[in-house]
Amino acid sequence: MASERLEGLTSWHSDWTGLRVAVLGLSVTGFSAADTLTELGAEVLVLSEGASEEYARLVPVIGARLELGPLSEVPVVLKDFAPDVIVASPGFPPSHPVIRWAQENDTALWGDVELAWRVRDKVLRADGTPAEWVLITGTNGKTTTTQLTATLLDAGGLRAAPCGNIGVPVLDAVRDPGGFDVLVVELSSHQLWYIGQSAPAGQLVPYSTTCLNLADDHLVWHGSADAYRAAKAFVYRHTKVACVYNKSDLATLRMVEEADVTEGARAIGFDLGTPGPSDLGVVDGILVDRAFHDDRRHSALELTTVDALRAAGLAAPHVVQNILAASALARSLGVQPADIRDALQNFRMDAHRIEVVAEHHGIRWVDDSKATNPHAAASSLRAYPGAIWIVGGDLKGVDLGDLVAHAGGTAGGAIVIGVDREPVLAAFRRHAPHVPVQEVVPAETGGVMDRVVEIASGMIDGEGTVLLAPAAASFDQFSSYADRGERFATAVREWIGRGSADDSDGSPTAH
Repeated sequence: MASERLEGLTSWHSDWTGLRVAVLGLSVTGFSAADTLTELGAEVLVLSEGASEEYARLVPVIGARLELGPLSEVPVVLKDFAPDVIVASPGFPPSHPVIRWAQENDTALWGDVELAWRVRDKVLRADGTPAEWVLITGTNGKTTTTQLTATLLDAGGLRAAPCGNIGVPVLDAVRDPGGFDVLVVELSSHQLWYIGQSAPAGQLVPYSTTCLNLADDHLVWHGSADAYRAAKAFVYRHTKVACVYNKSDLATLRMVEEADVTEGARAIGFDLGTPGPSDLGVVDGILVDRAFHDDRRHSALELTTVDALRAAGLAAPHVVQNILAASALARSLGVQPADIRDALQNFRMDAHRIEVVAEHHGIRWVDDSKATNPHAAASSLRAYPGAIWIVGGDLKGVDLGDLVAHAGGTAGGAIVIGVDREPVLAAFRRHAPHVPVQEVVPAETGGVMDRVVEIASGMIDGEGTVLLAPAAASFDQFSSYADRGERFATAVREWIGRGSADDSDGSPTAH
C-alpha cells in the first residue's frame, strides 16, 4: 500500500524509485522539490498556474512533467496521475480545491520541509549524523532572527545555513555537498501548517525552536486566528533541547506549555526585563544569559551591552528581543558569550528593516518598509516615539484601529498613503484625533514618496524622526516592500540634495 511505502521513506537512501509525486507550484520552493524528487528516482508531475521561463525550461530537463493551467478546480491530469503523495508549495491554503481533494481522497500531503526532513541524511557531519535543525517562526522578526542565529553559530565555529522562508529552500541546504552542522530554518505559518499534517515518519525532531511573537496575520489563508495560532504552535513539537519563548507574549509561553516535546527539553524565556534562572534578558543595559551556565541561579553571563548594540544600529527594542532569542538558540548549541559579543559587533540588519537611510539637520529618516502588518509597525513606533509616521497601503482587510489607538497615538504626526487611505484616516479620527494627519492622494503627484518627503519635512519643527512603517502591503502602488523602501530612500536623498546647495554646515550624513 502507498501509505506503508511512504512510512518507510525516511532517508535519502530509501527506495524512492517510481513513487508518483505531484508537486504543486513552480516557484523556487516547488522547483527544489521537483529537482530533489527526480534525483531520487520518483515520477514527478508539476502543476502550476504559471512559471518563469527558466523553470518551465528546466522542469523537463530534470526529468519531470510540467502542466501549466488553472488550478481553481482539480485538474483531470492530476486525477489520472493518481499521486501517492502531493508536495505543495506554501502558497496553497487548506481551503484550496486541490488540497481539499487530497484530504478527501486520503492522498498524503507534504510540504517541502517534511520532504527535506525525510532526506536530511544526504550529506552527513564528521560524526556521521545529519545536521541539527533549529526552527524559527513568529509573526514578525523571523528573518532577522534567522540571520542572527546563523551568524552567531558561525562565530561559534559551527557551519550554519539560514534557509526556509528566508529565501533558500530547505531542500537546497540539505543537498549542499559542502554540508552543514546546523540548518537554521525560518518557517512561515503556511509551512508550519503543512508540518502539522505530517505522518509520524515525517515529523520533525528539531534541536531548538522559537516562536518570537504572535499577532493576527494571514487569517484568510488559515481561516481563523485560532487556526493561525495552532499552525505557529507546531514549531515546538518534538523539540529536543530548548523551546525559546517570548516572556512578554504569553501566547508563546502557552504554546510551549501545550507542546508535545522530547523528554528533557527546557523552556527558555527572553524579554527586555530582568531574567529568571532559565531566561535571557537585560540588566542595567547589559544583555545577559541566566539559562545556559552552571551557576544560573546565582549569576548571569554577559553577552553584550545595549550601548554596543546602539553603535551597530541594533538597539531598537524589538531588535534587542530578536538578539536575545537568537542568542538563546546559539547558546543551546554551545556558542560562547564572547563569540556572541564579537559577532554582534559586525552584524547589520537587512535593508528596509528599521534602516536609517539619512540624517540631516537633526532629522532622522528611517525605512522600515518591511513592517507590512500592525504588529511590526507597532514595534517600530515604540522604537521611535514622536516620529512622523508614514502609514498605509493595501490593508488586505486588516483593521488598524488598535494600532492607531495605542502605538499610533504616540506619533508626532502621520502621513497616510495607499489605496486604503480612508480606513486609516477614520482610525485616526476615531482613536487619535490629537495626531496631525495629512493624506497623499496618488493623483496629486507622479511620485508618491517625493510628496511624502516634502510633507514630512514640513511637519518637523527642529529635530525628529520620519518613520516609514506602513503596516500594510505595498502592491497597490509599488512592486514590493523593497521597492517602496528604495523609493522612499531615493526621495529623501534627493530632497536633502536639493536643500544642501544652500547649506553652510557641510554635506548630510547618508547611510
